[in-house]
Amino acid sequence: MTTPPPAPSRRTLLRAMAAVPATALVLGETPGLLGTALAAAPPGGSATRYTIVPFLDSDDGTVNVYQSDDATDFRLVKSSAYTPPANRIRDASVLKHTDGAYYLTYTTHTWQDVSTTIGFARSTDRVTWTFLYDHTVPIAGLSRAWAPEWFVDGDGSVNVIVSCSTTDDEWIFTPYLLRATDSALTAWSAPVALAGIGENHIDTYVVRIGSTYHAFTKNETTKYIEYATAAGLTGPYTISRTGDWAGWGSYREGPALVQLDNGAWRIFFDGYGDGTYYYSDSYDTFATWSTPEALPAVSGTARHFTVLKETVSGGVSVTKNVTRSFRSANYTTRYWQAQSALLNLPVVSASSTAAEKQNATFTVVPGLADANGCSFRDAAGNYLRHYAFRARFDAHDGTTTFAQDATFVARTGTASGSVRFESYNYPGHYLRHYDYQLRVERADGTDLFRQDSSFVPVTAWA
Repeated sequence: MTTPPPAPSRRTLLRAMAAVPATALVLGETPGLLGTALAAAPPGGSATRYTIVPFLDSDDGTVNVYQSDDATDFRLVKSSAYTPPANRIRDASVLKHTDGAYYLTYTTHTWQDVSTTIGFARSTDRVTWTFLYDHTVPIAGLSRAWAPEWFVDGDGSVNVIVSCSTTDDEWIFTPYLLRATDSALTAWSAPVALAGIGENHIDTYVVRIGSTYHAFTKNETTKYIEYATAAGLTGPYTISRTGDWAGWGSYREGPALVQLDNGAWRIFFDGYGDGTYYYSDSYDTFATWSTPEALPAVSGTARHFTVLKETVSGGVSVTKNVTRSFRSANYTTRYWQAQSALLNLPVVSASSTAAEKQNATFTVVPGLADANGCSFRDAAGNYLRHYAFRARFDAHDGTTTFAQDATFVARTGTASGSVRFESYNYPGHYLRHYDYQLRVERADGTDLFRQDSSFVPVTAWA
């Protein structure tokens, strides 16, 4: 085992996580997700899947496809998955359409060149892509059309928001809306500027929650991501947050949002000024945000992407209301065991004492904060929860915080039959053994971490 990375400050994370109960109803339309729904962990036999299709820091002529089940630990599905027949591919945005197919829209030229078109490609599996066409954005004197972003509205209409500049000042961008006028996504309305955001803003990304449209857009003068709201998709928007209002820093671009299984909103953005790709979470409808973290594995490789979230079949199922023991997937003689209220990973065998076997036996119940998740009780009725990132057993105190601390979302493990247990209120953090102690730690994108956080539910020792 390697030395684990330092755990983030609990106070820092809780600052953004304590504002909304886990059961709060969060309504929204995001690219590829039509309608409204209560955020929840996937039911047994299903899995959450996040897909990104970024261009590379080293090559803007092609894109890779990555996927993740937690919006943190992205793994390569296919390299050079799509290369357009001509020009470049930058800032790709991905959509799943009502025909069941996936669509990309993207910037067609590198930043130095005049770019009056946006590109489109199609796939039936997210992996193999076919070029469709380049669409010329009909704006008089257009110099550059950049960073097109899909937006599906509540009425099902499919839109693209694209940043455009004209020849009188090729570096002053304004966001425009194009609306698809056919279901094949081959015909588009005339562009309409998003009122209120105005000139000198680029990479505008919009989500809708209830009847309010929330826009995140980069101010090209200050290099900060700003925040605006409107009652209609085309505005007028009111920009209410400027400067370093969220603590993300400057020289940030390409904001993209997705709603996580626990109801939080996660923003991703390209920290092009320092070569890092970041994410940050909000639990209070964008008022406050967690300290930005570098995205494991793809940071430094991937550039400007959006995130498609789906619920797909094939996820792990963990049987509830039964007793189980949990064996380490990579240390196969070691099992979860409660020792002085802490969860450790000692060797347990047929020759272990009755007490040792009992302490390695747990009742799996529906998650206290989300019934699709899991909670675990020991023989004394105490629940497994994380505290200061250490896994331990405590009596349920009836609070929302305890319920969240004691709920884990089952994700597919590395070995056959194994499961990884993601913290419900610290997305991307998993129960992981280190020095044969169980802690909740953030995924670091390595195979070792995935192995150390994989456990096999087996017949109970007691």
